[in-house]
Amino acid sequence: MPKRRYERREPTHDWQQIRSLLKDTAQINYEVIRPVILWGQTPKERGAETGVSPRTIYYRANLFDQAGMASLLPPEPPPPVPKLDKRTLPPDIRQEIVDLHAQYPAFHPHEIATICFVKFNRKPAPATIKLILASGPKPSTTERRYPRYAEIEDGETRRRTVIRLHVDGWNAKSIAEYLEVSRKTVHAILRRFAEEQFAGLADKSHARKQLRKVDISTIQEIKKLSENPDIGAYRVSAALEQMGIKLSRATCGRYLSINRKLYHLQLPRKPRPKADMPFRAERRIQFWSVDIRYLDMHRLGGGMIYCISILENFSRAILASAISRKQDTEAFFVVLYDAVRHFGVPEVLVSDNGSVFTSHETRWTCEQLGIEKQEIKKGHPYQNYIEAALYVIWNLENSHITCIMWTTSAFLLKSFQESAGVFHIIGVQRRMADWSFEKAQTWDDLLAAHEKWMRDYNFQKHMAHDKRDDGCHSPAAVLQWIKGVQPEPDLVYQAFSALCETRRLNKAGYARFRNFLLYGERNLAGETVQIDIFQDVLTLDYQQERLSRYSVEWQPDDRHLARVGSPRLYQHRYLSAQLELWQPGEVEWFVILRDSPRMRRRKQRGCVLLIQPPLFSDGTQG
Repeated sequence: MPKRRYERREPTHDWQQIRSLLKDTAQINYEVIRPVILWGQTPKERGAETGVSPRTIYYRANLFDQAGMASLLPPEPPPPVPKLDKRTLPPDIRQEIVDLHAQYPAFHPHEIATICFVKFNRKPAPATIKLILASGPKPSTTERRYPRYAEIEDGETRRRTVIRLHVDGWNAKSIAEYLEVSRKTVHAILRRFAEEQFAGLADKSHARKQLRKVDISTIQEIKKLSENPDIGAYRVSAALEQMGIKLSRATCGRYLSINRKLYHLQLPRKPRPKADMPFRAERRIQFWSVDIRYLDMHRLGGGMIYCISILENFSRAILASAISRKQDTEAFFVVLYDAVRHFGVPEVLVSDNGSVFTSHETRWTCEQLGIEKQEIKKGHPYQNYIEAALYVIWNLENSHITCIMWTTSAFLLKSFQESAGVFHIIGVQRRMADWSFEKAQTWDDLLAAHEKWMRDYNFQKHMAHDKRDDGCHSPAAVLQWIKGVQPEPDLVYQAFSALCETRRLNKAGYARFRNFLLYGERNLAGETVQIDIFQDVLTLDYQQERLSRYSVEWQPDDRHLARVGSPRLYQHRYLSAQLELWQPGEVEWFVILRDSPRMRRRKQRGCVLLIQPPLFSDGTQG
């Protein structure tokens, strides 16, 4: 038989026996008021039995009639009050942060913090602002607080809007971008308000208060002078000054233009045809221009010095340039070889009609490399783009500008000036480098000045690229990393075989060249390096990486070397990681060794002994 869950007892109405069996508070309260509700017992009688106040029994019975069994249950406790943390932002500040970001999403966190400090005297951290924007409440409104500046019709309301935003903590930049007005206008409104206070909000007349210099009589005199179609503003100013009327050249030019347009006094001029530019590049590495400039301002002595340069027409970048004592084909090939090695080959090479650029060697080299060789039209030097970078002359006589490119010496320039009139000389290299060329005391100083000019020219902004929208305003930025077609190394060596040779480094890292052992790099032992020689400079290169450079002196026959000196070893990526056996200075190390000339081996001539056998082998004689 299953066990009973509750113990069986005899029913009773005795409160003392019932009370000992009750456990829950709701059950006790119900047993107290049950005889009153069911059998109509009075609260006074029930109070005498239970010991509970009759008033309490009466109150609980009324609650039971109104709410039923729910009145017996204890009331729910109030929600716990959260502890206030000083680091927690109040809800109004959090809502203001979200609303500010909704009004102007370009706000920086420190700008929102400044506005909160102005409005609530509390400046939250930028990190806190970012956290609230990521997980805070939704914006209370999505509409603009103020209309745009151009949408406000009243000028005083416009200025008042700017002042209100500034008082709320907005800076001038945010106000300008929010109202879509220039920052200059915002600063002008704030400056005027600081000077005039609220009087500065009203509209202000911009009419001129001082007396005008130009009256009706002066305008009439300008009208008389403007009948001459060839007279200019400067001559009108001079004529009026002769009459006792002092006006600036700009004022005379303005009224001269007004009179000629009003009375149709200016005669029509024939439109000047635009200069023909057949070598205008439409893409990078399409046209290269080359030219030679005379550096007659130097003080080194020894004759003329020349600057040979190659320019890329699209970007106006100087690809290669060199200072030379000669202006022959070999000197030009050195510059061309340097440009081809670093930037590939162009489609067309443009030059003037000089003998260096029209020689058979130049045409043959361009044909080998796949370059089309073209010359500018005679008498049209402006077609060569590099002419303007080296030397430009223009005539300002009678205000007619005539651009003439020139690359000759100072003697020819002086004679040209005497025959042509007033000239002004401008040129990129002349303005940037001629002063340094003139100050150079040694050949190394001249090379350093030339290298600095080439670097500054390529990386400074160029007038031809001022209107570009991509932010590239210098020749180097426009050219970027783009190169032309890269020819095969064997083809380049074949085309420039007269300028460069190849040698194999021995075990110690030396290369043998013309009875000299020149150090390259011992870590490249057995590798083939390239030896470039240009006038008195000899360099060793390996895979377009400069290893070392030497200065050389030639013998009178210009074929054999008399001396090699001034060694310079470069830092490159092929340096040996092995430590030196001796400390620097303990052992003298020679990077240039003179070697005895190799003797040609003569082939030994062998002696051939001819023995004639007897005519008759049996001993019989005829």
